Amino acid sequence: MNMIEARTILVVEDDVKIAALLVDYLKANAFAVEHLSNGTEVVPRVRAQAPAAIILDLMLPGMDGMEVCKALRRFSSVPIIMLTARIDEIDRLLGLELGADDYVCKPFSPRELVARVKALVRRAEGRVAGESLAGGFIVDDAMQRVRIGDRGLPLTPVEFRLLKVLISQPGRVFSRDQLLDAVHEDFRDVSDRAVDSHIKNIRRKIDTAAPGLDCIQSVYGVGYRFEP
Repeated sequence: MNMIEARTILVVEDDVKIAALLVDYLKANAFAVEHLSNGTEVVPRVRAQAPAAIILDLMLPGMDGMEVCKALRRFSSVPIIMLTARIDEIDRLLGLELGADDYVCKPFSPRELVARVKALVRRAEGRVAGESLAGGFIVDDAMQRVRIGDRGLPLTPVEFRLLKVLISQPGRVFSRDQLLDAVHEDFRDVSDRAVDSHIKNIRRKIDTAAPGLDCIQSVYGVGYRFEP
């Protein structure tokens, strides 16, 4: 079960010509591309399913790029490149402080921008493979371990898969059925209440390693989400 749309780039740009140029270059480099032109459409789209990266224009109708970036960073660590014609240093710093990963000024080289997208996607994929994902948590797929800083969590294999899924999309609410689908290859003798038991154990182990860190939240009637 893939929790992130692999190599799908979300282009948020209201200039039709620039958007078309980006879409063409990204597709030529084997990315799938989705285009939005209004800032208010971005957060619902990312909550539904996170892309591999976002190219986000600063000046947008509905909600400007900085507000969109700020809203996204409340629940997602998706890589963001901000795109703007405003080149003064204050805007540049503010954009990065709001959580953007990179900043490109217009006019720009499409080839350079695609290269930056590739670098961000590789870095994000590296985090999934074993670097810090969110909130100081480090997932090591090869060793099937999760660490908080330098403290390891003594997780069972099912607990490891469950926590990894939650960490993969901070802020996203997963139903118990979705979590079962993600962590169990075999559904024999497994009920959705088993997830509650696993979550209880994971919370206890996290609290032992980092007292007071309440990062797995229950969503009444639905399931759970990870909030770093």
